[in-house]
Amino acid sequence: ASINLMKFVDDGKFEVEKFEKAVKYFIIAQELAVDGSSYPTDKITKNSHDFRPLGLGYANLGAMLMSLGLPYDSDSGRAVAAAITAIMGGEAYKVSAQLASLVGPFQRYGENKDSMLDVIKLHRENVKKIQVEKIPEQLRYLVNDAWDAWSEALELGEKYGYRNAQVTVLAPTGTIAFLMDCDTTGIEPDIALVKYKVLAGGGMLKIVNRSVSLALKNLGYNENQIE
Repeated sequence: ASINLMKFVDDGKFEVEKFEKAVKYFIIAQELAVDGSSYPTDKITKNSHDFRPLGLGYANLGAMLMSLGLPYDSDSGRAVAAAITAIMGGEAYKVSAQLASLVGPFQRYGENKDSMLDVIKLHRENVKKIQVEKIPEQLRYLVNDAWDAWSEALELGEKYGYRNAQVTVLAPTGTIAFLMDCDTTGIEPDIALVKYKVLAGGGMLKIVNRSVSLALKNLGYNENQIE
């Protein structure tokens, strides 16, 4: 599942609480789907039931950075992306630990407990490596939220374990990004400000990037210049 990051941008800020709520709902929904899904092979079926891996990611990172007036290929862009990715991962494992407190951890958790907790600790420690000084001042609170999410994920995991061995993955999103009303797919930059997509069943989509005017506004251009 992928979350459209642009839905959480408001006036140059990123709405963390709404984002965390979306992460929570997606993790619960995906967890519920594990037992009800069909899988292509017996081996995948067994692994899915033994480890209950999920795949929550996001789309539209390029458009989000553009709307904030940040270059995609920059330390600032990478630092903001790191903070948001860390929030998503930490919050997802936190919810997984909460689920474990209600219905128990994944079947093979016992034999993987120590190494999994080590991984969670490593994720939390790596939040310290995010270059806070490169993040625009109005967004620096994101790093604190990331630290809190991983701290809670670790604390709850030490008590209850985790319902899922894996919770996140950053998929390319491709075609579904357009159905989600995204200007950019997955974690990629925009390939052009106007794009044409040929449809398998015939016809063509013309897709115009709507983040440009927001970007120019945040960079200080006036209405006439933006037009």
